[in-house]
Amino acid sequence: MDARLNLFGSPTAGKFLKHLVSAGQAVTDSGLPAATQELVKIRASQINGCGLCTDMHTKEAAAAGETAVRLSLVAVWREATVFTEAERAALELTEQGTRIADAAGGVPDEVWANAAKHYDEEQLAALVSLIAVINAFNRMNVIVQQPAGDYRPGQFK
Repeated sequence: MDARLNLFGSPTAGKFLKHLVSAGQAVTDSGLPAATQELVKIRASQINGCGLCTDMHTKEAAAAGETAVRLSLVAVWREATVFTEAERAALELTEQGTRIADAAGGVPDEVWANAAKHYDEEQLAALVSLIAVINAFNRMNVIVQQPAGDYRPGQFK
């Protein structure tokens, strides 16, 4: 399978991706726990059907020490006992923020309040930014049908 468009060979897409990566780096350098960041990226990518990002972030999480059990249960986190309350709040905010078009009125106040119980203002800013960035990456990859499966941890660093 080949992508519809070579995002990496396009000057316009390359410039845009450079800015997205830079925006993502601001989140990476924030106080939001690294494990939470990967869980958020995985869950949004699953919802959006982005194979490349799901492949990339599950492999990056595993390389960083995340367990196979937790990675296998991200899609069904509500029924899983392996996530902290803070991670669960982040995953709920991720789902609501990713499915924003499906919810009249956007993210419910209860979802925001639950996340705010676990994260300070800067961590919330990082979480919101991360959800926005991963959704942008997902949409680009899904639109061009970017193939998945060959990602190696650290490949884009």
